[in-house]
Amino acid sequence: MYRRPQAAELARRLAEPRRFIQVVAGPWQVGKSTLVQQVAEDIAAVVRYASADEPTLRGAEWIAQQWEAARLATGSTGKRWLAGRRDGAVLVLDEIQKIPGWFETVKRLWDEDTRKRVPLKAVLPGSSPLPIAAGMSESLAGRFELLHLPHWSYGEMRTAFGFGLEEFLYFGGYPGAAPLVQEPERWRRYVADSLIETSVSRDVLLLTRVDKPSLLRRLFELACRYSGQILSYTKMLGQLQDAGNTTTLAHYLDLLAGAGLVSGLQKVAGDTARSRGSSPKLQVMNTALMTTMSGLSFDEARSDREFWGRLVESAVGAHLANAAAAGECELFYWRERNREVDFVAKRGRRLTAIEVKSGRTREMPIGMAAFAAALKPKRTLLVGGDGIALEEFLAQPVAHWIES
Repeated sequence: MYRRPQAAELARRLAEPRRFIQVVAGPWQVGKSTLVQQVAEDIAAVVRYASADEPTLRGAEWIAQQWEAARLATGSTGKRWLAGRRDGAVLVLDEIQKIPGWFETVKRLWDEDTRKRVPLKAVLPGSSPLPIAAGMSESLAGRFELLHLPHWSYGEMRTAFGFGLEEFLYFGGYPGAAPLVQEPERWRRYVADSLIETSVSRDVLLLTRVDKPSLLRRLFELACRYSGQILSYTKMLGQLQDAGNTTTLAHYLDLLAGAGLVSGLQKVAGDTARSRGSSPKLQVMNTALMTTMSGLSFDEARSDREFWGRLVESAVGAHLANAAAAGECELFYWRERNREVDFVAKRGRRLTAIEVKSGRTREMPIGMAAFAAALKPKRTLLVGGDGIALEEFLAQPVAHWIES
Protein backbone atom coordinates (compact mmCIF):
# COMPACT_ATOMS: atom_id res chain seq x y z
CA MET A 1 0.00 0.00 0.00
CA TYR A 2 1.27 3.46 -0.90
CA ARG A 3 2.62 5.53 1.98
CA ARG A 4 2.49 9.30 1.92
CA PRO A 5 5.70 11.18 2.78
CA GLN A 6 4.17 12.47 6.03
CA ALA A 7 4.13 8.90 7.40
CA ALA A 8 7.90 8.98 7.87
CA GLU A 9 7.64 12.25 9.80
CA LEU A 10 4.95 10.90 12.13
CA ALA A 11 6.98 7.73 12.73
CA ARG A 12 10.03 9.84 13.58
CA ARG A 13 8.08 11.91 16.10
CA LEU A 14 6.57 8.84 17.78
CA ALA A 15 10.03 7.27 18.08
CA GLU A 16 11.16 10.23 20.18
CA PRO A 17 10.63 10.45 23.95
CA ARG A 18 7.13 11.66 24.89
CA ARG A 19 6.97 15.40 24.27
CA PHE A 20 3.87 16.53 22.39
CA ILE A 21 0.41 15.38 21.40
CA GLN A 22 0.55 14.65 17.66
CA VAL A 23 -2.36 16.17 15.72
CA VAL A 24 -2.82 14.86 12.16
CA ALA A 25 -5.24 17.22 10.39
CA GLY A 26 -6.36 17.72 6.82
CA PRO A 27 -9.32 17.66 4.42
CA TRP A 28 -11.88 14.87 4.22
CA GLN A 29 -10.69 11.60 2.61
CA VAL A 30 -6.98 12.31 2.14
CA GLY A 31 -5.87 9.27 4.15
CA LYS A 32 -5.28 10.52 7.71
CA SER A 33 -6.56 7.41 9.48
CA THR A 34 -4.83 5.13 6.97
CA LEU A 35 -1.53 6.92 7.46
CA VAL A 36 -1.76 6.67 11.26
CA GLN A 37 -2.60 2.98 11.03
CA GLN A 38 0.34 2.36 8.69
CA VAL A 39 2.71 4.02 11.15
CA ALA A 40 1.14 2.18 14.10
CA GLU A 41 1.83 -1.19 12.47
CA ASP A 42 5.57 -0.52 12.44
CA ILE A 43 6.25 0.88 15.90
CA ALA A 44 7.28 -1.22 18.91
CA ALA A 45 4.89 0.36 21.41
CA VAL A 46 1.39 -0.93 22.14
CA VAL A 47 -1.18 1.03 20.11
CA ARG A 48 -4.80 1.54 21.16
CA TYR A 49 -7.13 2.92 18.45
CA ALA A 50 -10.59 4.37 19.06
CA SER A 51 -12.88 6.55 16.93
CA ALA A 52 -15.24 9.31 18.05
CA ASP A 53 -17.06 9.21 14.72
CA GLU A 54 -20.46 8.95 16.45
CA PRO A 55 -20.83 12.37 18.07
CA THR A 56 -24.22 11.72 19.65
CA LEU A 57 -22.83 8.73 21.55
CA ARG A 58 -19.49 10.14 22.67
CA GLY A 59 -18.59 12.49 25.48
CA ALA A 60 -15.76 13.49 27.78
CA GLU A 61 -16.21 10.31 29.82
CA TRP A 62 -15.53 8.24 26.69
CA ILE A 63 -12.19 10.02 26.21
CA ALA A 64 -11.29 9.29 29.84
CA GLN A 65 -12.20 5.61 29.43
CA GLN A 66 -10.06 5.21 26.33
CA TRP A 67 -7.20 7.07 27.98
CA GLU A 68 -7.31 4.87 31.07
CA ALA A 69 -7.26 1.71 28.97
CA ALA A 70 -4.19 3.01 27.13
CA ARG A 71 -2.52 3.85 30.43
CA LEU A 72 -2.92 0.24 31.49
CA ALA A 73 -1.25 -0.81 28.25
CA THR A 74 1.85 1.15 29.29
CA GLY A 75 2.18 -1.06 32.36
CA SER A 76 1.31 1.74 34.78
CA THR A 77 -0.60 0.75 37.92
CA GLY A 78 -0.70 3.86 40.02
CA LYS A 79 2.95 4.61 40.84
CA ARG A 80 4.23 1.14 39.89
CA TRP A 81 5.41 -0.22 36.54
CA LEU A 82 4.90 -3.73 35.22
CA ALA A 83 8.12 -5.44 34.25
CA GLY A 84 9.10 -5.31 30.59
CA ARG A 85 6.54 -2.63 29.64
CA ARG A 86 8.64 0.53 29.71
CA ASP A 87 8.27 1.19 25.98
CA GLY A 88 4.97 2.84 26.73
CA ALA A 89 1.90 2.98 24.51
CA VAL A 90 0.26 5.14 21.86
CA LEU A 91 -3.38 6.20 22.03
CA VAL A 92 -5.05 7.15 18.73
CA LEU A 93 -8.35 9.03 19.12
CA ASP A 94 -9.77 9.53 15.63
CA GLU A 95 -12.19 12.43 14.88
CA ILE A 96 -11.98 13.63 18.48
CA GLN A 97 -13.02 17.17 17.47
CA LYS A 98 -16.61 15.92 17.22
CA ILE A 99 -16.82 15.63 21.01
CA PRO A 100 -17.87 18.90 22.70
CA GLY A 101 -15.18 20.26 25.01
CA TRP A 102 -12.73 17.51 24.06
CA PHE A 103 -9.66 19.71 24.45
CA GLU A 104 -10.28 20.38 28.16
CA THR A 105 -10.48 16.66 28.88
CA VAL A 106 -7.37 15.91 26.83
CA LYS A 107 -5.48 18.70 28.59
CA ARG A 108 -6.36 17.30 32.02
CA LEU A 109 -5.39 13.74 31.13
CA TRP A 110 -2.20 14.73 29.33
CA ASP A 111 -1.06 16.89 32.25
CA GLU A 112 -1.81 14.09 34.70
CA ASP A 113 0.44 11.76 32.71
CA THR A 114 3.14 14.41 32.51
CA ARG A 115 3.19 14.80 36.29
CA LYS A 116 3.21 11.02 36.88
CA ARG A 117 5.65 10.36 34.00
CA VAL A 118 3.32 7.91 32.31
CA PRO A 119 4.89 7.06 28.90
CA LEU A 120 1.63 7.39 26.97
CA LYS A 121 1.78 9.22 23.64
CA ALA A 122 -1.33 10.57 21.93
CA VAL A 123 -2.21 10.92 18.25
CA LEU A 124 -5.33 12.84 17.23
CA PRO A 125 -6.34 12.52 13.55
CA GLY A 126 -9.17 14.79 12.45
CA SER A 127 -10.72 16.09 9.25
CA SER A 128 -11.50 19.63 10.40
CA PRO A 129 -8.40 21.78 10.73
CA LEU A 130 -10.27 24.89 11.93
CA PRO A 131 -12.08 23.35 14.95
CA ILE A 132 -8.97 21.37 15.86
CA ALA A 133 -6.69 24.38 15.65
CA ALA A 134 -9.10 26.52 17.68
CA GLY A 135 -9.41 23.95 20.46
CA MET A 136 -5.70 23.25 20.61
CA SER A 137 -4.66 26.89 20.58
CA GLU A 138 -7.10 27.84 23.34
CA SER A 139 -6.45 25.01 25.79
CA LEU A 140 -3.43 22.99 24.70
CA ALA A 141 -0.89 25.65 23.82
CA GLY A 142 2.62 24.26 24.02
CA ARG A 143 1.40 20.67 24.28
CA PHE A 144 0.91 19.68 20.64
CA GLU A 145 2.48 19.48 17.19
CA LEU A 146 0.43 19.68 14.00
CA LEU A 147 1.09 17.43 11.03
CA HIS A 148 -0.94 18.71 8.09
CA LEU A 149 -2.03 16.20 5.47
CA PRO A 150 -2.97 18.01 2.23
CA HIS A 151 -4.79 16.77 -0.86
CA TRP A 152 -2.84 14.25 -2.91
CA SER A 153 -0.43 15.74 -5.43
CA TYR A 154 0.05 14.74 -9.05
CA GLY A 155 3.23 12.87 -8.13
CA GLU A 156 1.39 10.83 -5.52
CA MET A 157 -1.58 10.01 -7.77
CA ARG A 158 0.81 9.03 -10.57
CA THR A 159 2.81 6.71 -8.30
CA ALA A 160 -0.13 5.18 -6.44
CA PHE A 161 -2.73 4.94 -9.24
CA GLY A 162 -0.88 5.46 -12.51
CA PHE A 163 -2.60 8.76 -13.31
CA GLY A 164 -1.41 10.67 -16.37
CA LEU A 165 -1.31 14.46 -16.39
CA GLU A 166 -4.69 14.97 -18.08
CA GLU A 167 -6.32 12.40 -15.80
CA PHE A 168 -5.00 14.26 -12.77
CA LEU A 169 -6.17 17.63 -14.08
CA TYR A 170 -9.72 16.35 -14.53
CA PHE A 171 -10.10 13.73 -11.77
CA GLY A 172 -7.95 15.51 -9.19
CA GLY A 173 -6.33 14.06 -6.08
CA TYR A 174 -8.88 12.00 -4.15
CA PRO A 175 -7.45 8.49 -3.61
CA GLY A 176 -10.81 6.97 -2.67
CA ALA A 177 -12.31 8.06 -5.98
CA ALA A 178 -9.37 6.91 -8.12
CA PRO A 179 -10.70 3.35 -8.75
CA LEU A 180 -13.89 4.85 -10.24
CA VAL A 181 -12.36 6.95 -13.04
CA GLN A 182 -13.28 4.32 -15.64
CA GLU A 183 -16.93 4.93 -14.72
CA PRO A 184 -17.14 8.76 -14.93
CA GLU A 185 -20.77 9.11 -13.82
CA ARG A 186 -20.19 6.88 -10.83
CA TRP A 187 -17.03 8.84 -10.04
CA ARG A 188 -18.92 12.14 -10.21
CA ARG A 189 -21.71 10.92 -7.93
CA TYR A 190 -19.18 9.62 -5.42
CA VAL A 191 -17.29 12.93 -5.33
CA ALA A 192 -20.51 14.96 -5.04
CA ASP A 193 -22.29 12.79 -2.48
CA SER A 194 -19.57 11.13 -0.42
CA LEU A 195 -16.85 13.78 -0.52
CA ILE A 196 -18.30 17.24 -1.13
CA GLU A 197 -21.59 16.85 0.74
CA THR A 198 -19.99 14.95 3.63
CA SER A 199 -17.23 17.52 4.00
CA VAL A 200 -19.65 20.47 3.96
CA SER A 201 -22.14 18.80 6.31
CA ARG A 202 -19.72 17.28 8.81
CA ASP A 203 -16.60 19.42 8.70
CA VAL A 204 -18.28 22.80 8.40
CA LEU A 205 -21.99 22.84 9.28
CA LEU A 206 -21.84 20.27 12.10
CA LEU A 207 -18.86 21.79 13.91
CA THR A 208 -19.21 25.52 13.29
CA ARG A 209 -22.07 27.95 13.70
CA VAL A 210 -23.37 28.88 10.25
CA ASP A 211 -26.46 31.09 10.22
CA LYS A 212 -27.03 30.74 6.48
CA PRO A 213 -26.08 27.21 5.40
CA SER A 214 -27.72 27.61 1.98
CA LEU A 215 -25.57 30.70 1.34
CA LEU A 216 -22.43 28.78 2.29
CA ARG A 217 -23.34 25.97 -0.12
CA ARG A 218 -23.97 28.41 -2.96
CA LEU A 219 -20.72 30.19 -2.21
CA PHE A 220 -18.90 26.87 -2.54
CA GLU A 221 -20.54 26.24 -5.91
CA LEU A 222 -19.65 29.75 -7.04
CA ALA A 223 -16.02 29.32 -5.99
CA CYS A 224 -15.80 26.09 -8.00
CA ARG A 225 -17.35 27.72 -11.05
CA TYR A 226 -15.07 30.77 -10.89
CA SER A 227 -11.88 29.06 -9.70
CA GLY A 228 -8.84 30.95 -10.97
CA GLN A 229 -10.73 34.24 -11.21
CA ILE A 230 -10.71 37.38 -9.06
CA LEU A 231 -14.20 38.23 -7.88
CA SER A 232 -15.17 41.02 -5.50
CA TYR A 233 -17.46 40.22 -2.59
CA THR A 234 -19.99 42.67 -4.02
CA LYS A 235 -20.10 40.75 -7.30
CA MET A 236 -20.42 37.50 -5.36
CA LEU A 237 -23.45 38.81 -3.52
CA GLY A 238 -24.97 39.76 -6.87
CA GLN A 239 -24.35 36.26 -8.22
CA LEU A 240 -25.67 34.58 -5.08
CA GLN A 241 -28.77 36.80 -4.87
CA ASP A 242 -28.71 36.72 -1.08
CA ALA A 243 -29.31 39.38 1.54
CA GLY A 244 -26.00 38.60 3.22
CA ASN A 245 -23.03 40.93 3.56
CA THR A 246 -19.39 40.88 2.55
CA THR A 247 -18.23 40.05 6.09
CA THR A 248 -20.41 36.93 6.11
CA LEU A 249 -19.04 35.83 2.72
CA ALA A 250 -15.44 36.35 3.84
CA HIS A 251 -16.12 34.29 6.99
CA TYR A 252 -17.78 31.47 5.02
CA LEU A 253 -14.90 31.43 2.56
CA ASP A 254 -12.52 30.99 5.52
CA LEU A 255 -14.62 28.06 6.77
CA LEU A 256 -14.53 26.39 3.36
CA ALA A 257 -10.77 26.91 3.20
CA GLY A 258 -10.40 25.37 6.66
CA ALA A 259 -12.21 22.27 5.40
CA GLY A 260 -9.80 22.03 2.46
CA LEU A 261 -12.42 22.75 -0.19
CA VAL A 262 -11.89 26.22 -1.68
CA SER A 263 -9.97 29.32 -0.67
CA GLY A 264 -9.89 33.01 -1.48
CA LEU A 265 -6.37 34.23 -2.22
CA GLN A 266 -5.62 37.81 -1.25
CA LYS A 267 -3.66 40.35 -3.25
CA VAL A 268 -0.03 40.70 -2.19
CA ALA A 269 0.73 44.18 -0.92
CA GLY A 270 3.23 45.88 1.31
CA ASP A 271 0.37 46.86 3.63
CA THR A 272 -1.34 43.96 5.47
CA ALA A 273 -4.64 45.84 5.77
CA ARG A 274 -4.70 46.49 2.03
CA SER A 275 -4.02 42.82 1.34
CA ARG A 276 -6.87 41.63 3.57
CA GLY A 277 -9.27 44.14 2.09
CA SER A 278 -8.67 43.07 -1.50
CA SER A 279 -11.02 41.13 -3.73
CA PRO A 280 -10.27 37.40 -3.39
CA LYS A 281 -9.02 35.16 -6.16
CA LEU A 282 -11.14 32.02 -5.88
CA GLN A 283 -9.22 28.77 -5.83
CA VAL A 284 -10.29 25.13 -5.49
CA MET A 285 -8.01 22.98 -3.36
CA ASN A 286 -8.61 19.94 -5.55
CA THR A 287 -9.54 20.11 -9.25
CA ALA A 288 -12.02 17.24 -8.79
CA LEU A 289 -14.27 19.80 -7.09
CA MET A 290 -14.19 22.06 -10.14
CA THR A 291 -14.89 19.36 -12.71
CA THR A 292 -17.60 17.69 -10.63
CA MET A 293 -19.49 20.95 -10.17
CA SER A 294 -19.08 21.86 -13.87
CA GLY A 295 -21.04 18.81 -15.05
CA LEU A 296 -18.70 18.46 -18.05
CA SER A 297 -17.47 15.04 -19.12
CA PHE A 298 -13.74 14.49 -19.61
CA ASP A 299 -14.05 14.86 -23.40
CA GLU A 300 -16.24 17.95 -23.09
CA ALA A 301 -13.83 19.57 -20.64
CA ARG A 302 -10.84 18.71 -22.85
CA SER A 303 -12.45 20.25 -25.95
CA ASP A 304 -13.49 23.44 -24.14
CA ARG A 305 -10.30 25.49 -24.43
CA GLU A 306 -11.42 28.18 -21.98
CA PHE A 307 -12.50 25.70 -19.30
CA TRP A 308 -9.42 23.50 -19.74
CA GLY A 309 -7.17 26.55 -19.46
CA ARG A 310 -8.81 27.51 -16.17
CA LEU A 311 -8.46 23.90 -15.04
CA VAL A 312 -4.71 24.03 -15.74
CA GLU A 313 -4.38 27.28 -13.78
CA SER A 314 -6.47 25.85 -10.94
CA ALA A 315 -4.27 22.74 -10.79
CA VAL A 316 -1.18 24.94 -10.37
CA GLY A 317 -3.04 27.07 -7.82
CA ALA A 318 -4.20 24.00 -5.88
CA HIS A 319 -0.63 22.67 -5.78
CA LEU A 320 0.53 25.97 -4.29
CA ALA A 321 -2.51 26.42 -2.02
CA ASN A 322 -2.07 22.99 -0.44
CA ALA A 323 1.55 23.84 0.34
CA ALA A 324 0.38 27.12 1.88
CA ALA A 325 -2.22 25.26 3.98
CA ALA A 326 0.59 23.06 5.31
CA GLY A 327 2.56 26.15 6.36
CA GLU A 328 5.25 25.86 3.70
CA CYS A 329 4.57 29.35 2.33
CA GLU A 330 1.96 32.07 2.01
CA LEU A 331 0.08 32.39 -1.27
CA PHE A 332 -1.24 35.53 -2.96
CA TYR A 333 -1.95 36.99 -6.38
CA TRP A 334 -0.96 40.42 -7.73
CA ARG A 335 -2.82 42.95 -9.83
CA GLU A 336 -2.26 46.62 -10.53
CA ARG A 337 -4.36 48.51 -13.06
CA ASN A 338 -4.30 46.33 -16.20
CA ARG A 339 -1.45 44.00 -15.16
CA GLU A 340 -1.74 40.73 -13.27
CA VAL A 341 0.44 37.87 -11.98
CA ASP A 342 -1.33 34.58 -11.32
CA PHE A 343 0.36 33.54 -8.07
CA VAL A 344 2.88 34.97 -5.64
CA ALA A 345 4.40 32.58 -3.09
CA LYS A 346 5.95 34.21 -0.04
CA ARG A 347 8.40 32.39 2.22
CA GLY A 348 9.91 34.62 4.85
CA ARG A 349 10.87 37.76 2.96
CA ARG A 350 11.38 35.97 -0.36
CA LEU A 351 8.77 36.33 -3.08
CA THR A 352 8.38 33.95 -6.01
CA ALA A 353 6.13 35.13 -8.85
CA ILE A 354 4.46 32.37 -10.88
CA GLU A 355 2.67 32.88 -14.17
CA VAL A 356 0.73 30.05 -15.84
CA LYS A 357 0.55 29.82 -19.62
CA SER A 358 -2.57 27.73 -20.08
CA GLY A 359 -3.76 28.68 -23.56
CA ARG A 360 -6.98 30.33 -22.42
CA THR A 361 -8.02 33.82 -23.48
CA ARG A 362 -6.64 36.52 -21.19
CA GLU A 363 -8.74 39.48 -20.11
CA MET A 364 -5.66 41.22 -18.73
CA PRO A 365 -2.08 41.19 -20.05
CA ILE A 366 0.59 39.39 -18.05
CA GLY A 367 2.23 41.72 -15.55
CA MET A 368 5.44 39.90 -14.63
CA ALA A 369 7.72 42.78 -15.66
CA ALA A 370 5.61 45.34 -13.79
CA PHE A 371 5.49 43.11 -10.71
CA ALA A 372 9.25 42.54 -10.78
CA ALA A 373 9.85 46.27 -10.96
CA ALA A 374 7.43 46.99 -8.10
CA LEU A 375 8.17 44.24 -5.55
CA LYS A 376 11.56 42.79 -6.58
CA PRO A 377 10.81 39.05 -6.30
CA LYS A 378 13.67 36.64 -5.71
CA ARG A 379 12.44 34.42 -8.53
CA THR A 380 9.97 34.57 -11.43
CA LEU A 381 8.63 31.38 -12.99
CA LEU A 382 6.62 30.64 -16.10
CA VAL A 383 4.70 27.35 -16.03
CA GLY A 384 3.61 25.95 -19.39
CA GLY A 385 4.41 27.10 -22.91
CA ASP A 386 8.15 27.62 -23.28
CA GLY A 387 8.61 27.75 -19.50
CA ILE A 388 8.63 24.91 -16.96
CA ALA A 389 6.55 21.98 -18.20
CA LEU A 390 3.25 21.72 -16.34
CA GLU A 391 3.87 18.06 -15.53
CA GLU A 392 7.31 18.83 -14.12
CA PHE A 393 5.97 21.66 -11.96
CA LEU A 394 3.14 19.55 -10.49
CA ALA A 395 5.40 16.54 -9.92
CA GLN A 396 7.83 18.45 -7.70
CA PRO A 397 7.00 19.71 -4.18
CA VAL A 398 6.39 23.44 -3.98
CA ALA A 399 9.49 23.88 -1.81
CA HIS A 400 11.59 22.82 -4.80
CA TRP A 401 10.45 25.90 -6.72
CA ILE A 402 10.44 28.55 -4.01
CA GLU A 403 13.47 27.68 -1.88
CA SER A 404 17.21 28.36 -2.44
